This record gives sequence, structure tokens and C-alpha cells, in this order.
Amino acid sequence: MKKIATIAMAGALALSLVACGGSSASSAAPAASAPAASTASTAASAAATDLTEISAGMCQTPAILTSIGQSADVDIANTLCSKAGIEVTMNKNITGDELPDDCKTLILAVGGSSKGLGAAGIDADQELARTDALIAAAKDKGITILAMHTGGSARRGTLSDSFINPAFEGCDAAIVVSEGDADGLMSGILAKNSTPATYVENTAGALGALQTAFGK
Repeated sequence: MKKIATIAMAGALALSLVACGGSSASSAAPAASAPAASTASTAASAAATDLTEISAGMCQTPAILTSIGQSADVDIANTLCSKAGIEVTMNKNITGDELPDDCKTLILAVGGSSKGLGAAGIDADQELARTDALIAAAKDKGITILAMHTGGSARRGTLSDSFINPAFEGCDAAIVVSEGDADGLMSGILAKNSTPATYVENTAGALGALQTAFGK
């Protein structure tokens, strides 16, 4: 019964994530054919096997969720956290100076969107500066940093990759949709830093990874 309930939850989540809508990625990768996508996903999963899995309960609340790149992925991450039973405060533009002292986990929803940056009234350089300062402040306060890349290949390209690098270099743990790391950019950074990570097959799969990370 538990397995059936889990499958039902994943299905419901998938529908809700579609309802969230997608923002445009500035450098979205072309749609791959089914065999190519499967091969890329398999290669990414194989690279991820060398990584240490996220340990149960390594993240704690109070938790703050922010965007790194101003894509709609932050809203999807917020939905995932809600369905996982994890209470988070979402602040898409929080700065290092605004991090509260009682914050235990900072969740980074990573993915660049030129449209989202424009709506926020900032450019990529300003967002990168905020990212660097935010990560530095979190480390100074002893806050656990969890990076999430759930947008797949559609959230890759020059713009998104510029945010992936600092976010994954600075994180303490990561959750990644395998198909979005076909080139091993993220797994390479994570392996180099011995950063624990969980790779999942699709966005809905990140639900269970979040529950593990927060000991749910």
C-alpha cells in the first residue's frame, strides 16, 4: 500500500509541476530523440554512482529557498518541499546580509532564465555577485547549503552553467535530475569536492530525495 501511495503521490506531483509552468531558458538545449535522451541519462547516472549519497537528516529546518538564476525552477522546488512536508521560506532574491541567524539550511534552486532576470530587474553579473555573497554568508553562519538542479537539459546552456558552477562548488549536498547532467558538469564538481548527492530520473523523483535529506 505504501508503494502504491508513493506512486500516486509522484503522479500527482508531476501534474502539479506541469501546472507551475516553465520559464524560458536562455540557452535551452535542443530536444533530443528518445534514444539519445536515454543514453545521456544513463551516462549521467553512471557518473553519479561514484558520488556519496545524501545521508538522512543532513538538512534541517528552518530552511530558506532561493533562486540562483531566477528561473521558474524555484517555484517547482517550493512545490516539492511543500509536498515533502518540509517547511521553507521562499525568497527568490535573498542576500547574504539578509540570512537569519537561525537558518539551518539554504536551498538553491539553480537554473538561469534571461526572462526571470529581466523581471527581477537584474542582469547575470548582479545575480552571480549575489550568489557568491550568499554562499559566503551561509558558510560563515554554518548553514548547510543544498543545491538543486531539476530543470533537466532545458535548464542548461551558457547562462545556466554560469550559475551551476558557483552553486555546486559551494554546496554541501545536491539533488540533480540525471538528464540535465549528461556532460557530467555537476557530477564532476561534486566528485572533486566529495560532496554527497542524489541523482533522480525526473523532477518528481526529487520529492523522495528531499524527504531523505530532511529526515522525513
